[in-house]
Amino acid sequence: MFTPFFLVSAIIFLFGAVFGSFLNVCIYRVPRGESIVKPRSRCPGCKQPIPAWLNIPILSYLMLRGRCRNCGQSISLRYPLVEALTGLIATGLFIVYGFSSPFYVNSVFCFLLVALIFIDLDERILPDVFTKGGIVAGLLLAPLQDSRFLAMKIPLLPESTFLQNVGNPLFSSVIGILFGAGFLWGVSRLYLKFRKVEGMGFGDVKMIAMIGAFTGWQLTWFSILFGSLIGSLLGGAYMLLKKKGSKFELPFGTFLGIAAILSILFGIDIINWYFGKL
Repeated sequence: MFTPFFLVSAIIFLFGAVFGSFLNVCIYRVPRGESIVKPRSRCPGCKQPIPAWLNIPILSYLMLRGRCRNCGQSISLRYPLVEALTGLIATGLFIVYGFSSPFYVNSVFCFLLVALIFIDLDERILPDVFTKGGIVAGLLLAPLQDSRFLAMKIPLLPESTFLQNVGNPLFSSVIGILFGAGFLWGVSRLYLKFRKVEGMGFGDVKMIAMIGAFTGWQLTWFSILFGSLIGSLLGGAYMLLKKKGSKFELPFGTFLGIAAILSILFGIDIINWYFGKL
């Protein structure tokens, strides 16, 4: 028999999938400079509008067997993948935060990250409308964020260290922006100096600033660390399989976004577990 918690989680998943359907529109249209409002959803091949009854997240893809009803062109698997992923993220946020203010704040944050993850994967760009807009949103929503982000201590730093005593939500958000953007900008300048090529775009710097705005400096550090690790493992494996050279441009924003979502869902527990083992 279904429990109330299961039923609520299922509803949250469905709402998340609906947002995922909208994110698919953003992922496709924003890099092309197209409106996300008009025209309504249409087939990329024959350009025919998609009826509302065939625009149901995940189910429509299964009903159509992955092909356009009008022209028969194959529909990218990415569409139901984004919808399912967004639904799962929303459900995970509900399990972690319940119907508290951090649930809503981090839903906004993670939906922005999903859009950036797939746009960077496809186009190797990180649009300002998401990164700069996300910085502003993170600052405005900082007072509603999880207070545990502010209370979290890093044992390797002295108790008296400035970063260990950032207690104001808005101030913590500002420190997260400066810490994340400053760190990545510094790394990119050093890479340029020693390798004589751009190793990281300024879009990545703005994206980590957005992450800092929502999470403060502690989880920004987590996102940088795990984003670099994920990039090294997945990016390195892809380059080996596809026999790409060392100059192949990896979508670092994609890896940062994955790490940031993990940090929101599991970061506090992982950090506390890790430093508890030291």
